[in-house]
Amino acid sequence: MDRKIVVKICGMKESTNIASLLQLPVDYIGLIFYEKSLRFAGNVDPQIFAQHTIRKVGVFVNQPIEDVLERQLDFQLDVIQLHGQEPPSYCAALKDKGFTVWKAFGVNTEFDFTKLDEYGDVVDCFLFDTQTPAHGGSGNTFDWGLLNHYTGQLPYLLSGGIGLHNLEAALEQKDTRLIGLDLNSKLEIAPGIKDIDLVHKALKIIHHEQISSR
Repeated sequence: MDRKIVVKICGMKESTNIASLLQLPVDYIGLIFYEKSLRFAGNVDPQIFAQHTIRKVGVFVNQPIEDVLERQLDFQLDVIQLHGQEPPSYCAALKDKGFTVWKAFGVNTEFDFTKLDEYGDVVDCFLFDTQTPAHGGSGNTFDWGLLNHYTGQLPYLLSGGIGLHNLEAALEQKDTRLIGLDLNSKLEIAPGIKDIDLVHKALKIIHHEQISSR
């Protein structure tokens, strides 16, 4: 792999756990502001990030734009990730305000990749996850071969059941549009609580693969 793959650790919700993660070379931290999620970050104090440069991703699911703007202001979010059925007009409204917008899609064998065409000008990046009724966090991996049907130019992050057991396979993907990995449930002790040792091991695998393949 001759490109840098960014690492996003998503679904953090507990302050001590977040403080430990902030000591590691992680590019993005994902905070889920969807109340039905087991990883809802509603009790996180934004001040925990005051002395850190990690980029913060707020994850939202079909929520009023006013709610998104409030969280963005409170946490100074670097990225707004939309994980529901938000239409292109919703994404455009956020883009027009100057925000970086990622749009997540759950992929399965029935997924229609042509629907991505209308998002090409209103988001900065896609995130491809495993299709679930709960909008992610299933710990299941989808068939990455399905991404051969993606014909657009926008970069994307790969998500869904990525852990130590399949990290190297993820890093071996040849698609140059793949710019990052979204890691969540496979590195957890419990929903929203990451095993910091597992995260450290995952980062070692990722950074070793990036160095050794140059």
